[in-house]
Amino acid sequence: MLLLFTQWLATDIRAFNVFGYLTLRTLLAAMTALTISLALGPAVIRWLAEKKIGQAVRSDGPQTHLVKSGTPTMGGVLILIAIALTTLLWGDLGNRYVWTVLVVTLGFGIIGWYDDWKKVVYRDPNGLSSRWKFFWQSVLGLGAALFLAFSTDNLAQQTGLIVPFFKSIAYPLGIWGFVVLTYFVVVGTSNAVNLTDGLDGLAIMPTVMVAAAFVVFAYVAGNAVYARYLLIPYVPGAGELCIILGAIAGAGLGFLWFNAYPAEVFMGDVGALSLGAALGCIAVIVRQEIVLFIMGGLFVAETLSVMMQVCWFKYTRKKYGEGRRILRMAPLHHHFEQSGWKETHVVVRFWIITILLVLFGLSTLKIR
Repeated sequence: MLLLFTQWLATDIRAFNVFGYLTLRTLLAAMTALTISLALGPAVIRWLAEKKIGQAVRSDGPQTHLVKSGTPTMGGVLILIAIALTTLLWGDLGNRYVWTVLVVTLGFGIIGWYDDWKKVVYRDPNGLSSRWKFFWQSVLGLGAALFLAFSTDNLAQQTGLIVPFFKSIAYPLGIWGFVVLTYFVVVGTSNAVNLTDGLDGLAIMPTVMVAAAFVVFAYVAGNAVYARYLLIPYVPGAGELCIILGAIAGAGLGFLWFNAYPAEVFMGDVGALSLGAALGCIAVIVRQEIVLFIMGGLFVAETLSVMMQVCWFKYTRKKYGEGRRILRMAPLHHHFEQSGWKETHVVVRFWIITILLVLFGLSTLKIR
């Protein structure tokens, strides 16, 4: 909206042409989302508290978490409001990628909202059943995959799996291979971020870091000159995703103000599922799925820890009649807590690891 308004003003006042620069609008998007999050945060937290939308803490978890019972949850709605409003204000609303990511983000947010709502309002500990949650995630993931596949400008270039660190290694997937890959990246990243969201600030800061780093990839992929120079696929219009990524970073930092230890609010599934889906969808559009795997290594490790724990428990129960565990507790962050690490130590150390992974991911732009 503001982009259209400044473009209209620029016809008479040339100074407003500056708002056409993608870099400036990305910074403004981050600042706008941050401001919205900080401004609306207290009101949202009060509303959640008044509605008694409090977090239920698992009884078999770390005992130090019992004091968190009743802390307002579903705070991810604050992040979604900030992202949506900011994108509508500063984004190019004629760009199909902007709408694709926005619909996916809000769609996964609705799934998370319903799941959280059933858990905390209707006191249903199971929330939305896993079967139905996976079904609706699949509908959105496949819908986005099919739309991206059949609306691409260059099928061969924009549906191949790019291998970082190499100049010319890319695996042609074809249209259906691209659909399958997109589905798994979007749905998988969504659930990976959700599994990571277990400690104060643990999931949101890595999300902010990865989103900020992907601003570079989106900008380069949307610029024909830079894309050719750095030997990555040129995706016309992908640069506009910088606005959403800036909004995610700004909204995430604003949310962290209230989510830092000791947290005043948790984001719940409504935030974690939507943010993960947004990152996955953007990674697919700019053709950097493996880079997302690298920079989001924390999310990958948390997911693998749960899969390994569950599989090993079922295998040993079937073979020995008694289930055994690889970790003290899954996901991975709880294992370290049970090993004696303080919650703040786990969070900050995992942040440091994410910083290193993000820097490593960024290096793939030049090291080829």
